[in-house]
Amino acid sequence: MTTDSSVTTDFRTAATAAALTATLGFAAVSWVAAVRQMNGMDMGVATRLGSFTFFVTLWVSMMAAMMLPGAAPAVLRRANASGRVRAVLLFVGSYLAVWTLVGVAVYALYRPHGSSAAGAVAIAAGVYEFTPLKQHFRRRCRENVRSGFEFGLYCVGSSIGLMLMLVALSVMSVPWMSLIAVLVLVQKLLPAKAAIDVPLAVAIVGLGILILIAPASVPGLTPPM
Repeated sequence: MTTDSSVTTDFRTAATAAALTATLGFAAVSWVAAVRQMNGMDMGVATRLGSFTFFVTLWVSMMAAMMLPGAAPAVLRRANASGRVRAVLLFVGSYLAVWTLVGVAVYALYRPHGSSAAGAVAIAAGVYEFTPLKQHFRRRCRENVRSGFEFGLYCVGSSIGLMLMLVALSVMSVPWMSLIAVLVLVQKLLPAKAAIDVPLAVAIVGLGILILIAPASVPGLTPPM
């Protein structure tokens, strides 16, 4: 005879599997949507964002595509702890809401710019990788949290340097978006290791310096003449 305990365990297992499938499935669909929306928009540092509605819609698709795979462990923990679909949806929704606010700030502050600004942002992003603040947020982004909003704040703090680099290089670039998404995923899933993190940070700083001294050597940075 099936006990209440085993029924509860089976239900939580099913809820966890459903949460993982839905999270990764939504991320995959968001990749397709973002790539389609970005088609023809990439102009390197001269990229324009379009209307507010267009950009925020695109940004939400981008954040779901880039951030949800790395958020999967946190989503699974929430699903396993609560066993309720509503709690998982609230967690994911509030997590993406934090990144949406970041997108609103990007839209308000962004202007088409030159390669010098892009290089400076890349250097700053590389330096940020070395800071204790970055390490603090990265560590908290891998720990248990009370809400998706709190999780979002920690993950913004962890990934903000990389995301600002994406915005500076070309927010509409699928190749740059893909590269940054991989870096964000690795940093969310793996603990900090100097053997990996230091060379990465140095490489980012090196990219920034290269942009400053030879912008034409970086593919797609400047619009074709």
